[in-house]
Amino acid sequence: MSSLEEPLSFDKLPSMSTIDRIQRFSAGACCPRGEDMGMGNCWIEGRSCSTSNGCDEGYDEHTGEAFPWRRHARYLSEGAAFNRRASSLSKNQMKFVHVHDSRYLPDIQYSSKGNDRGIRGITNEFLKNMPKFVKMVEVSPRDGLQNEKNIVPTSVKVELIRRLVSSGLPVVEATSFVSPKWVPQLADAKDVMKAVSDEENARLPVLTPNLKGFEAAIAAGAKEVAVFASASESFSKSNINCSIEESLVRYCAVCQAAKELSVPVRGYVSCVVGCPVEGAIPPSKVAYVAKELYNMGCLEISLADTIGVGTPGTVVPILEAVMAVVPAEKLAVHFHDTYGQSLPNILVSLQMGISTVDSSVAGLGGCPYAKGASGNVATEDVVYMLNGLGVKTNVDLGKLRLAGDFISEHLGRQSGSRTAVALSRVTADATKI
Repeated sequence: MSSLEEPLSFDKLPSMSTIDRIQRFSAGACCPRGEDMGMGNCWIEGRSCSTSNGCDEGYDEHTGEAFPWRRHARYLSEGAAFNRRASSLSKNQMKFVHVHDSRYLPDIQYSSKGNDRGIRGITNEFLKNMPKFVKMVEVSPRDGLQNEKNIVPTSVKVELIRRLVSSGLPVVEATSFVSPKWVPQLADAKDVMKAVSDEENARLPVLTPNLKGFEAAIAAGAKEVAVFASASESFSKSNINCSIEESLVRYCAVCQAAKELSVPVRGYVSCVVGCPVEGAIPPSKVAYVAKELYNMGCLEISLADTIGVGTPGTVVPILEAVMAVVPAEKLAVHFHDTYGQSLPNILVSLQMGISTVDSSVAGLGGCPYAKGASGNVATEDVVYMLNGLGVKTNVDLGKLRLAGDFISEHLGRQSGSRTAVALSRVTADATKI
């Protein structure tokens, strides 16, 4: 078993000072009073607890809607302290009389006011750092289709982009200007950009691996570009055929050319959690690459868990390290869902101040140079979760699902989005009524 396949052990977990960056809480739990200690046969309900997990002994108001909750006693054996058993005159009949301690005879009133206050406190604590709006960056036309075995027709790619834009997504990564020799699935980049040049309701960045790719993108009408470095030396050499430092030199030239033309540049850092060759990646290496991209002029840095091995326990220290050198508002997260951890990883990222999330409709994606990398987190699933949190995206989930269904049907497989699949079933069931 490789290091990437092993669950995170306790000795590798971030310190408590690190975890404290997240707004943690636990369900309210009563600590027994001294007078209750040793009463193993009794359990108590009805105490009003605050969010600090301590008993709110001082809250004595029982007005408003209240429900009588009696304290309960368990009778486990003949010798139980609060159980007295007396037999009737008949040998075959037994009569049980439960004698309670006088302290437990009165009704203990449950105050809905106190309980509501505690619940509100927990909710407020959980949502305190949650952004009110999350910018969704859709990557399916590029990252989603680059790993397909069969080349998708240009017309289908164009239709997918138009459907995604019409759903309200503000940023749709359209294609990549890489050598067709390395990524033949995106050899039609120029034609795609020409076909969507009239789209004005969304930004359509394209990936450019070097200055030559940047020049080709600009010539094709691109108004925004992205560059991609790696936090893994091995992956950098296998993916873009150069070392990390050599790649940074390349991208510095791209950023300088883009600055002269007032073209925004986005930076990606791949393998921020783990590499298929090197294993776990130190957060300090991720922070170094992110800082270099930011300093050279990238307006936004997307941190990509390329092979999808991250968990909240590994994502937190990475974000902490990067946020120490790059402002949180300049960061985005990009998770692949190999181990089903994308949504929890996104949630913890939002709680730490991230407000930009990359995703791919229908869960499309994967990297041709990262063995084991499955699809990106599905855009439908992210939007559904954010809707439930009350976080706005301005994305129409219905239209988004239809866009996912469109490309999934063309690829001949079911959508990789659990939300899309569930909504399709609900719709199908509704038509039968």
